[in-house]
Amino acid sequence: MISSGSRISSGSERTDTVIVGAGFAGIAAALALRAEGVSDFLILERAHAVGGTWRDNIYPGVACDVPAHLYGLSTHPWPGWSRAFAPGAEIRAYLERIVRDEGLDRHLRLGTALTDARWDEDHWVVATGTGPGIIHATNVILAAGRLTEPVIPDIPGLADFPGAVFHSARWDDRIRIEGARIAVIGTGASAVQLTPELARRGADVTLFQRTPAWIVPRRDRAYAAAERSTWADDPAALAALRDELHVEGEARFASRSGDPVAAAEARDVALAHLARQVPDPALRAALTPGYAFGCKRVLLSDAFYPAIADGSVTLEASALAAVDDDVLVAASGARHKADVIVLATGFEAARQPYARLITGEHGLTLDEHWSEGMTSVGSTLVHGFPNLHILNGPNASLGHNSAVLIMEQQAAFSAAVVAAGRTVRVTAEAEADYTAEIAERAAGTPWLEGGCRNWYTDPRSGRLTLLWPGTVADFRDRLARVRDDILDPALIP
Repeated sequence: MISSGSRISSGSERTDTVIVGAGFAGIAAALALRAEGVSDFLILERAHAVGGTWRDNIYPGVACDVPAHLYGLSTHPWPGWSRAFAPGAEIRAYLERIVRDEGLDRHLRLGTALTDARWDEDHWVVATGTGPGIIHATNVILAAGRLTEPVIPDIPGLADFPGAVFHSARWDDRIRIEGARIAVIGTGASAVQLTPELARRGADVTLFQRTPAWIVPRRDRAYAAAERSTWADDPAALAALRDELHVEGEARFASRSGDPVAAAEARDVALAHLARQVPDPALRAALTPGYAFGCKRVLLSDAFYPAIADGSVTLEASALAAVDDDVLVAASGARHKADVIVLATGFEAARQPYARLITGEHGLTLDEHWSEGMTSVGSTLVHGFPNLHILNGPNASLGHNSAVLIMEQQAAFSAAVVAAGRTVRVTAEAEADYTAEIAERAAGTPWLEGGCRNWYTDPRSGRLTLLWPGTVADFRDRLARVRDDILDPALIP
């Protein structure tokens, strides 16, 4: 509760908790708060619709790389997924349905961006720039996501390109695909989905590949009506499927984290997949990674290699170095004409944009506190920022299983702490200890020593700051210990 001694200006609002973001994490946080008996909360969403990543990414072929029945909230299983890997539009519809069915729209402020948040004595003062403009809240839960702000590379001449230029996460529906010469820059998850779909729709596609990716079979398929009917009629069968997928995901941790036997087996699967789909040895060599399996995100596709092998997509096996009018100059010296440039160049993940907007009790912004990379306690709490909870932030991503599983654990943790009704601070020592623990877990893994550049690590410090270096079960147990320490009755005044 906000105390009577707090400075509350007239015309402002009061609430117990402000949630920032209405994607998976924000919706999970709202549901968890309500489950703990907390009903006084607001959800701020800068866009005019919910959905987060799945609202923003609408490029052709967008889909999830996590099995559909695992990429959902455990409290809201959905039997109606159309495919083993859900298309993006279905995931957005799933989140919209939860908000509608659970009545969360009553708490929702669309088109309302967080512009500033400052700790003031015993609560947060949150500025939005809309409505009353100021919200006084005991707690703030940041659920703003880590893949929200696209990276736009600094390439000479790019600003003067005469055609359309946009990031894959800002897809322009006005683009004419059939017959257009489209250059896709990057070979991450979005590019691997997007490129073959553009070729299928009649585009003349050139793919600029700075670094090849490890790609394993996707094995996607449409679900039969009988399967969906069974899951709708038998919740136990649906739960069993989710459990099976979860176990499979946890088993992948070994290969992604550098276990030599598991990594070698997974690498062989990827190389065999490449060999089956790309018979030309020179092309196959250009598509073979030169870094350890798991160092970068492992991708899933059955369509990417064939599109290159059959000539539907032209592979430029080097980075885009410059743009000269409508000619794209590769690092190799090759020149390619284009009408449209699609930047599949990733996001500002290591340095979260929202961190510049949050000022803690010592007068530092969260961005300043994180000047050498993100740090936390339990991947959720930060020293110097009382009653601030960050979901899907420091060391809360996964390379082997569904990140929704981590978000739900964090949401439940934060809701329990909020419901306890006390001001929560973590010490600098606790944060340093947790950071050291992460470093110890990460030592020797491909993420740090695999010979690649990845978005898991912070370029300023070289620390692993995005990925959780353990299984989902490890994270659940570690966060439970933090919760028990914070909620110890002996420590609650």
